[in-house]
Amino acid sequence: MRRGDGRLSHDLLPGEAPPQDECGVFGVWAPGEEVSRLTYFGIYALQHRGQESAGIATSNGEQLLVYKDMGLVSQVFDDQTLSALQGHIAVGHVRYATTGASAWENAQPTLGPAGSGTVALGHNGNLTNTRRLMELVREQSGTDLSGELGRGSSTDTAVITALLSGTAGEGTGSLEATAMSVLPLLEGAFSLVFMDEHSLYAARDPHGFRPLVLGRLQRGWAIASETAALDIVGATFVREIEPGELVVVDEDGLRSQHFAKPSPRGCVFEYVYLARPDTQIAGRSVNAARSEMGRVLAREHPVEADLVIPTPDSGTPAAIGYAQESGIPFAQGLVKNAYVGRTFIQPTDTIRQLGIKLKLNPLREVIAGKRLVVVDDSIVRGNTQRALVRMLREAGAAEIHVRISSPPVKWPCFYGIDFATRAELIANGMSIEEIRASLGADSLGYISTDGMIEATAVPRTRLCTACFTGEYPVPVEDAEGSAERRDYQVLPPRHPGSLTIAGAQ
Repeated sequence: MRRGDGRLSHDLLPGEAPPQDECGVFGVWAPGEEVSRLTYFGIYALQHRGQESAGIATSNGEQLLVYKDMGLVSQVFDDQTLSALQGHIAVGHVRYATTGASAWENAQPTLGPAGSGTVALGHNGNLTNTRRLMELVREQSGTDLSGELGRGSSTDTAVITALLSGTAGEGTGSLEATAMSVLPLLEGAFSLVFMDEHSLYAARDPHGFRPLVLGRLQRGWAIASETAALDIVGATFVREIEPGELVVVDEDGLRSQHFAKPSPRGCVFEYVYLARPDTQIAGRSVNAARSEMGRVLAREHPVEADLVIPTPDSGTPAAIGYAQESGIPFAQGLVKNAYVGRTFIQPTDTIRQLGIKLKLNPLREVIAGKRLVVVDDSIVRGNTQRALVRMLREAGAAEIHVRISSPPVKWPCFYGIDFATRAELIANGMSIEEIRASLGADSLGYISTDGMIEATAVPRTRLCTACFTGEYPVPVEDAEGSAERRDYQVLPPRHPGSLTIAGAQ
């Protein structure tokens, strides 16, 4: 049965998706707890990081179960399914895919053999040396691919799983030892949670591009992409998983070791848009960072106006900061329909012409005759902001001054964010004045790169700003397509079912 994808992000026009993180991961080791339900709520809290598929794997020490399907967390799982996922260890995953790769075969956690057991793995990020890694897989397996690759998966996650499976399958070494030999081979961005029948594992790339945090439960441990997911399950934040670190949790407790020297370069776009506002990254509240971006924006681009309004919901913290700094009153000038996502039901030409009005409706009595400062987090292609300005004009706004709480986006991301291609990014083909004219705004102001970094309270040397500056911390083997195109072939998919059982019989 085909379902609407129910996207939760603020994409406001059909086909005009905003920058989107590719995944969220969660893991738990907690004997005596209902780990499947803890994981359900953990990935539910991470739903904003991926809305195309969801999955949970559990282990009772002897048998490993995986259940995954296309759709939102609430669509994939019900009480009966969660009750069947018994055990004391679990990993969960929510996924967003690049164009053309949204398929059941690519849902996670992935599954594969590992020594005398099984590995289930979830991945947030994007590898930049997938081709070379695939060559290693072929050296191990030959042309007859097995596991997730043989079942039709085309993700770099399946390649990681194959490496863990292939190396472990050659000997009797533990998955921990295997991971320590495989992880140094991976380049690019990866925050991983994985498990076998007896242990929970977490690993983060040496640059720490994507967030990953450790929390303490009353009877165990939890690992998540964001601290907000720890809050939801009642876990106390302990620390971030360090860049280049492998953490293992089992019946002997928690231990860690480094597989690479850390060189932190956390993604600045997590602060701008990707992470939940109630998350903390590197000790900094995301909401506080976004509000500060708004205050910096007000200092850098002041204007005489009557009201500051946000583009719901991502522009709200920065709009509040702009209003506080400028002294211009804050108002909710736009009402968002929270129940309208990108649906599979195609609108008629008449409805399509309404465009943005399907999801946002102006409060005419608030904005009519007013000079508005409209605050948003970023401009990608410009279509959304162009439609928004037109709608506000029609609602009677006297002036519209657009303010953006990130610098112009000019470069694609190869570390786990799905941006438009460089040719589609409006800032590559136009000056700021030309963009303003294209949008139909009375003025346009972007925050400076220095101002954005200042708002995060993180040193520039510890941040990745590649999408704004073109300065990539890790070389990309195929800069035109490595984030979207896979350079290997996979066998046709077999008959997929949602529930997979593996382990000792």
